[in-house]
Amino acid sequence: MQRLLLEQLLAWKNKPTRKPLLIDGARQTGKTYLLQTLLGQQFQQVLRIDFLESPDMAAAFEGSLTPEDVIKNLELLTGQPFNPDKDLLILDEIGESPRAVTGLKYFAEKAPQMYVAASGSNIGLLNTFPVGKVEQHNLRPLTFREFLIASGDKPLFQAFDSQMNSAAAHNKLFDKLTDYYFTGGMPEAVHTWFELEKSSILERIQAVSDIHTNLVSGYMRDFGKYAGKVDATLIEAVFRNIPSQLSSVMDESVKRFKFKEVHERKSRYGEFESAISWLEKCRLILKNHPLSGTPRSPLAAYRKDNLVKLFLFDVGLLNHMLGVSYREIKQQGYEYKGYVAENFVQQEFAAQGMDTTYSWNDARAEIEFIAADDQGRVVPIEVKSGKRTRAKSLLSYISKCTPHKSIKLTGTQGSSLLEQQPHVMPLYYSEYVISKHLKTAPDAGD
Repeated sequence: MQRLLLEQLLAWKNKPTRKPLLIDGARQTGKTYLLQTLLGQQFQQVLRIDFLESPDMAAAFEGSLTPEDVIKNLELLTGQPFNPDKDLLILDEIGESPRAVTGLKYFAEKAPQMYVAASGSNIGLLNTFPVGKVEQHNLRPLTFREFLIASGDKPLFQAFDSQMNSAAAHNKLFDKLTDYYFTGGMPEAVHTWFELEKSSILERIQAVSDIHTNLVSGYMRDFGKYAGKVDATLIEAVFRNIPSQLSSVMDESVKRFKFKEVHERKSRYGEFESAISWLEKCRLILKNHPLSGTPRSPLAAYRKDNLVKLFLFDVGLLNHMLGVSYREIKQQGYEYKGYVAENFVQQEFAAQGMDTTYSWNDARAEIEFIAADDQGRVVPIEVKSGKRTRAKSLLSYISKCTPHKSIKLTGTQGSSLLEQQPHVMPLYYSEYVISKHLKTAPDAGD
């Protein structure tokens, strides 16, 4: 299974000197596999320490935190020799050892030639953090691009990679997209789905559903274990309510998150703020802020924290928590499930670095996403999950805000004419919105 983040990790390895790597991400997104298997194959030897599995290893960081002393302690505790100039040291679930987190600072300052990589699923909750002393990356669930790579269908991936616009490519890519709506991007679910490709469809569905069940149960257990001063019941209430609130709309845009009735004794944003922040720091939710009026860059300057849409970090877990069956996903008229398409687009944008997104509303008109390009011009992006692509809201936005460009993501084949406005793109090409439409090519003289 390939992960696109590996390219950046290889660039890190090839630097003459480097800060320690720190891979953040929700639990079970594949951080250990990325570091130990994919990056680790570039080294003759890997020494991996898992502080959750072996909490006694934290003793290596007691006392002196100089890299030389820490390495000696690790050699003693593991019985494994370590070459600081050639081997890779992996510190898994580093958040379980605050002293090890602090130790990253000393690796950065005193041993920049060493290859040290750390990972954790609760990095955002740390009380102390080596600011400026690590190279940090966030590993999310597999994107649709990575899902296609995992499928092993090279011609289909090549069609996707070249943004082929044909009926044949569209039918196959949209079929794979609805598979992705079911499996989501959690590595174990994706691996199992393709590993059982020759098994019966019922066996594949059950195997993935079992994985989703275990994942959701694990996150629920984590709420109580890592909540700290935050009320764990509030965290769970928000997490459980996100799918139900998303699904409460059918052929309309996702509405802002409503706090009333989420918890029996709480009803205002201020009472849920800490729980929402906790879920965001643990990479389990994604946020979208609705704006009104004529939006201007920077969009963040006009947002109100208490007006927010909340999406789940993985569309497969979203459908699982709602009890949506594979057959329903594949056969129903998906224009009535716009929230699934919106959650998917939000994930694809987040994987491109757009962690927080923005939307637009004005009276009865709503645009699912708006984003500023690299010249500060705001681009409206409407999402239509099915083949019905009439876009009254987009026409309203164009009339009131006169954007230089507009985009519509739909369940159709889309258009190959870049100059057409609005530019219609199939949903599965969502990742290209940022690279093709929000970034301008540098001048030839640059």
